[in-house]
Amino acid sequence: MGKFDFDATFGDDYLHFYLPALTTDRNEADAAEIIAALDLQPGDRVLDAPCGHGRISNLLAKAGIDVVGIDRTGPFLDVARHDADNLGVTVDYRLGDLLDLDSVVTGPFDAVINWFTSFGYHDDEQLQLILAAYHRTLKPGGLLLLETLHHDWFVRHHVQPPFTNMTEVGDDVMYDRSTLDSTTGRVETDRTVIRNGVLRTSHHYVRLPTAPELRAWLHDAGFHDVRITSRDQRPLTINSRRMLTVARA
Repeated sequence: MGKFDFDATFGDDYLHFYLPALTTDRNEADAAEIIAALDLQPGDRVLDAPCGHGRISNLLAKAGIDVVGIDRTGPFLDVARHDADNLGVTVDYRLGDLLDLDSVVTGPFDAVINWFTSFGYHDDEQLQLILAAYHRTLKPGGLLLLETLHHDWFVRHHVQPPFTNMTEVGDDVMYDRSTLDSTTGRVETDRTVIRNGVLRTSHHYVRLPTAPELRAWLHDAGFHDVRITSRDQRPLTINSRRMLTVARA
């Protein structure tokens, strides 16, 4: 296992290769799904953490929701603020780390959102600390929404490691070679980027807790009424590629 190279993983290459797939239609569909899953209403106060480049936060604000967005990557927040200005919406964007959430934001919030497999980039102890921090920011009865890749689906569909994926933007290439470490539950990824003729390599991982593991972590963090489903909110099965979790504080 290599060391998690955060700056390389969530640097300029990330937006360069992912933005073409994050279309306006997709972003609007995701925002609508989040609003429906949490039954959000105009005026509700929502924490989007991490918020990345604001593709969800800005659309929630457009729907009349009071949004605070937290991310530790400054250039992502620059894009988020620029896009918010273009949409004519206001989002309270703040630079900060999920592991230091208490010093960055004060609740109470009606809901907390962690979307697009943004949960899992820490060790297990840290992930449980993050869940506890989410709980502290929520009002009693507030909801946490987690959207992640489903561990069981990954195991079923990638039984012959490594799993490889290549993304191309013009002549630029991002190549990921991933394996599941069964001792940690992490998908470990070696990434190679060739962009403008320059080659870069990095390593990152994402922890994929099983549904029972995640439910136990949430209960330990103080949550109850934990509902874990597929993305369409149907029962979770081994064929569910994505996992949607809603937990009440």
